[in-house]
Amino acid sequence: MTVVLDSPTRTQLRDPVVLLNAVRPHVREYTYNVLESPGSAGVTIWEREIKLLMRDNVMVRDMAERILGQAVAYTVTAMERRDVHIGVGKIVDIGVHQLILDTPVYFALCEVYNGGTYKHHAPLIERRRDGLVGRTAEVIRANGFAVDEELWSMDATDCSPCDDKVPDSH
Repeated sequence: MTVVLDSPTRTQLRDPVVLLNAVRPHVREYTYNVLESPGSAGVTIWEREIKLLMRDNVMVRDMAERILGQAVAYTVTAMERRDVHIGVGKIVDIGVHQLILDTPVYFALCEVYNGGTYKHHAPLIERRRDGLVGRTAEVIRANGFAVDEELWSMDATDCSPCDDKVPDSH
């Protein structure tokens, strides 16, 4: 007799909001600016980064959330998958730069997701035209994240300026 067990194959996707908010206890520098200053008090790290994106890039909230979600997915994947070269296009890079510019939060991201080692951002001057952005979306999906196809396909032909030659950089 053969018994077939029906097992759900649905896997749960990783949530960029949860992953970003998880770094809060690891924010140790400039804590007043990040956690207590006017506009920051009582908000999550996710909400802080959304507010900064909207302040500096004149975005509507929906677009800021989409970009930040993909930026977190990219950044965490770049930290966890050092064996694979990945890079972003112009749109998602807005969110990546937001994370990097908020250095206390970025240091905490590096502590939690990059084993405590700083992950450098060392872009090339010229953008690449080799399909890296499309391949990156697939690596992010394989790393357990939902991929916003529209954001990644917008820059598919005007690829990332990211370089894999600098040790531990993206």
